[in-house]
Amino acid sequence: MGSGNWIVDNLNSALATWNDKLTEIWTLVSTTPENFKGGAVWTVITGINGALQAIGCALLVLFFVMGIVKTMGSFTELKKPEMVFKCFIRFVLAQAAVTHGMELMSALFQVAQGMISTIMTSSGLSALTATTLPAEMVTIIEDVGFLESIPLWAITLLGSLFIWVLSLVMILTVYSRFFKLYMATAIAPIPMASFAGQPSSSIGVAFLKSYAAICLEGCVIVLACVIFSAFASSPPAIADDTLAAATIVWNYVGEILFNMLVLVGAIKMSDRLIRELMGLG
Repeated sequence: MGSGNWIVDNLNSALATWNDKLTEIWTLVSTTPENFKGGAVWTVITGINGALQAIGCALLVLFFVMGIVKTMGSFTELKKPEMVFKCFIRFVLAQAAVTHGMELMSALFQVAQGMISTIMTSSGLSALTATTLPAEMVTIIEDVGFLESIPLWAITLLGSLFIWVLSLVMILTVYSRFFKLYMATAIAPIPMASFAGQPSSSIGVAFLKSYAAICLEGCVIVLACVIFSAFASSPPAIADDTLAAATIVWNYVGEILFNMLVLVGAIKMSDRLIRELMGLG
């Protein structure tokens, strides 16, 4: 229900969009890839992963032979039982990584989801605090005359535009995490095959670390949302109600936008932060 004041309704509409996207993010980070969008995408990704397993198995032999050629000084070393056993175990483990890579990646994701659930529970939040327009601000806006309301229109238009843009950037960043999870899962058999050779095994290690980083992005996103919710629970105060209405509204909108920008920046940097913590560069 609108208040009858265009400026108030415009700000409330922008804040409602922001709150909706924040609530959607809170739900998305606790959703598994198997359940995302009803699981239809996961079914396709699973099929692609299965099809690429045949290529991965073929690459196993290639990486295995390349590994032997580069690590063995001569073929006489292959006559040693311990060397043969070591190569055999490496090949078997690499084959298991290719054929059962989905289970391994699901286990990594479940660990990350457990951390996300722990953060949510420890924060004591069942839902994020909504950002709303204070009653004092509504009163100030509604009490201004027509001429005084003209600069308020400009302020609220700009403020609402920025809020909508930040909302879209924030939700797109969270959705991109699912896309990265799906793409990594689909092509997993190819980098996993590199474990068959000792020189090429660094490819598989880097892939698993990158996948773990994508999973752990959810922890940073949840932490950023929890911190923002604490900010939102204490809305910007009206420091001096003797100031002009345009100044008061501008100060309020500016502080709200700053807090939102901090949250969006933290969510955007979640990928970079996790990679730095895991030493991925």
